[in-house]
Amino acid sequence: MLEKLEFPETLEYSSDGTHLPIEFFMLTVPLCKRIDLKLGYFSSNAIRTLAYGFAQFIYNGGHLRIITNHFLSYEDKMLLAEDEEASNVIEEEQIRHLVEQDLEGLAEILKNGDQHFFNCLKFLLKNKRLELIPVKLKPDKLAHYKQGIMDDGTNQVYFNGSCNFTYKGLIENGESLGIARSWGDLAEKLKIKENTLSIDRICKKEDAAFEYLLVDQITEVIITKGQDKDLDELIEDELNICDHLAKHPKLAKTFNNYTKIFRQQIEVEKLRIKEESQRPKFPYAEGPREYQKEAYTNWAANDCKGIFAMATGTGKTITALNCLLNEYQKTGIYQAIILVPTNDLQRQWIKEVGKFNIKDPIVVGIDSDWKNRLSRLTTNFQYGRQKSFVVISTYVSFSRFTLQNFLRYFPKETILIADEAHNIASPKVLEVLPSSLFDKRIGLSATPKRIYDGEGTEAMNEFFSDQPPYIYSFSMEEAIAKGILCQYDYYPHLVELTEAELDEYKEITKKLIKFFDTETSSFKDADMATQLLMKRKRIIHKAENKISTFKAIAKDEFKKRGNLKYTFVYVPEGVDNNSIDDEKMIQQYNQAVMQTNNQIRVSSFTGESDDRSFVLNAFEKGQIDVLTAMKCLDEGVDIPRAELAIFCSSTGNLRQFIQRRGRILRQHIDKKK
Repeated sequence: MLEKLEFPETLEYSSDGTHLPIEFFMLTVPLCKRIDLKLGYFSSNAIRTLAYGFAQFIYNGGHLRIITNHFLSYEDKMLLAEDEEASNVIEEEQIRHLVEQDLEGLAEILKNGDQHFFNCLKFLLKNKRLELIPVKLKPDKLAHYKQGIMDDGTNQVYFNGSCNFTYKGLIENGESLGIARSWGDLAEKLKIKENTLSIDRICKKEDAAFEYLLVDQITEVIITKGQDKDLDELIEDELNICDHLAKHPKLAKTFNNYTKIFRQQIEVEKLRIKEESQRPKFPYAEGPREYQKEAYTNWAANDCKGIFAMATGTGKTITALNCLLNEYQKTGIYQAIILVPTNDLQRQWIKEVGKFNIKDPIVVGIDSDWKNRLSRLTTNFQYGRQKSFVVISTYVSFSRFTLQNFLRYFPKETILIADEAHNIASPKVLEVLPSSLFDKRIGLSATPKRIYDGEGTEAMNEFFSDQPPYIYSFSMEEAIAKGILCQYDYYPHLVELTEAELDEYKEITKKLIKFFDTETSSFKDADMATQLLMKRKRIIHKAENKISTFKAIAKDEFKKRGNLKYTFVYVPEGVDNNSIDDEKMIQQYNQAVMQTNNQIRVSSFTGESDDRSFVLNAFEKGQIDVLTAMKCLDEGVDIPRAELAIFCSSTGNLRQFIQRRGRILRQHIDKKK
């Protein structure tokens, strides 16, 4: 860094000597983390010679503070301005004379320096790394400072000179500057300490010797004149400019050496950035939330097994992938199989792992080449070669022989992530679990308990080595209280069965009585009892009076709001496995919506829809006012833009109730509750 540079033994630079003033800046600027400049006349032409090291200074994360009287460019018209009343301190002719002198000589060597200077300043300004402090000495005196402190984060070099930051001042005029080093003798150290305190006082506007002026005009001109360029573009511009300056005989040695070293550093850094860009990382700059960190800590303490019982919308996916990321940071590889109930959720997980910079997951059933990719992967495992991978599969595919045949070669350290984890205890999946016991397991569910299946729930808990309240729980109530999910109002509307529906309901109930076990207060496990229960359930689902109640709600909401934008409707299910009956039911509710007002745009979202992504996107943008759906939205698909939800599908299933509520409680910038 600065301490390693070779400075003149005299600690002085002179434009008519061996060491030119410009060399000092070309050597020091690229190494600095912060530069403080205390200047007098400061025109858009006067300081641009310093800009030839700015790109690397910016590249290193540098911050620049400038204390000055004026920007004296005639074109810029007092760029760094005082109040209008005080702007006559320097006469127009003085300004013109100074500017013309600044321009003399530089124009012959450098055509692009002025623009590059403003581009660099604009980059620093936009990234809040440029601080401008316009001042004047009281009473109405100009300060002709040409001082500054170069700081690499550890060491500092102070400079003070007679030269202006112009081509003539730095190269030809016989001007000089002296320096002091923080690692030098006592006198040098005292100079740095004294001037650091002085600059800090002025920057904090605590020095009573100065009047502090407005900065708006300079920032406005920087924004206007500067081009929006990224760091790579600034670096390339600077290198081209330096190549051009190296043609000048007095500058050839300095600039050729500078560009050579800088290009080498850039190539090394580009390689590092490329390698870094390929590594998994947390998708948000602020890092995981505290509760996501806690979930990982608890999971690791439970031998890398457990269930995250987290409400819909609280970031279960990110919490699980953060565990994978933490394990990757320990070992340098990531290995995971993710299980989901639907193809829609597979596609959603592809996006989520992509956010963590995990590329090309193997998606079973969706990727046309998934079998060949798994074959190549397992061949590596058979030869003892460790590889990073993520496999995303549905529970149905997971339970089949084809995938199971590949999984037997997978490392035991593979993390199994089971989304909607209650599905893992379905009979077909349970059959294959003993042969797929990966050492690391994460279950994700807002409702881990399997309804009407105590044995299945216990099997799930055993597989994840966990029990209620589980290693990490985050309830909907807690999520709402912390502002992660939005507040909501809930209004039940009671619907009575018609006389015919009630008679049928009673008739089925009489038949069910003989299947009722009085000792356990539950129905016996018999096919006939199940069929009767489902038949009775459908009477409630399809109750005729629901449609009239729905129409009344829709009309009332339309009257209150003036529209039905962002309304989501859960339609009653038709007869099981009867798509024709389902379609008829949905169309009936769509018709009811349109009867409210013929300007309302309504669309359906069903398991058979081919354009579901398009429909959800159109609903999000307000191109569709009302979205009607059946239970295909119970798991995995979120409707953050929904402001009104009407649930016409009655259910005694706690999971369905929680899942459906969770679909619409995600926060949205335009949604209050």
